[in-house]
Amino acid sequence: MTIDPRPAIRRTLGSPWWLVAVCWTLLAAGVAGAAGEEPAFSRARQEMVERQLRARDITDATVLRVMGKVPRHQFVSRAWIGHAYADRALPIDEGQTISQPYIVALMTQLLELTGTERVLEVGTGSGYQAAVLAEIVREVRTIEILPGLAAAADRRLKELGYATVRVRAGDGYLGWPEAAPFDAIIVTAGATHIPEPLVAQLAEGGRLVIPVGSAPGIQELLQGRKIQGRLVTRVIAPVRFVPLVEPAR
Repeated sequence: MTIDPRPAIRRTLGSPWWLVAVCWTLLAAGVAGAAGEEPAFSRARQEMVERQLRARDITDATVLRVMGKVPRHQFVSRAWIGHAYADRALPIDEGQTISQPYIVALMTQLLELTGTERVLEVGTGSGYQAAVLAEIVREVRTIEILPGLAAAADRRLKELGYATVRVRAGDGYLGWPEAAPFDAIIVTAGATHIPEPLVAQLAEGGRLVIPVGSAPGIQELLQGRKIQGRLVTRVIAPVRFVPLVEPAR
């Protein structure tokens, strides 16, 4: 971040010499703090990759590289920025969460991406998972049912330069039919079942990663693959996600 000293100069013109000195001292401290902020976050990201991801079962080199690049601290509130690279989920606005880094990496790895895919994400949240995907694939579309979250994520992703991500406020259970088929679909909230529209919008051979469970906050993470028009699934691990909001129909 670059700090422009000119406003400070204008404010101190005509002030006593000691006030000018104090202002310049504070300004210099601010510049030093800003300069040191990003390297500290960069180190935290690399430690996250080594201790939380590589030390477990994240082996995809592209996923590891991207997780070490995307600035997770830009996707959390200022109140939680000191925990941005911790091994935990964090609260965001409107009662939602940003997933634990390991879960983001695991779900991304399970999509088995090569870089040419068009991916649909259901449950935009803060936009972090969409940013991770955008570093790998050619196009990402992401749906968030809460309009405020969708708008905030859209602004954040644009500000960070993720031009290949398109955000929509809408019902994730219905997918994005006019943009189908998708090579991969990821659902980042707990669903009560696998939505049939998502299966229909998945390309032949495409992968679906989704947490499914009937009890609130307790699900099984599933990886599915579409084979001859049918989704064949396997259970990966027990997980805990906030519920995927389903509007009354």
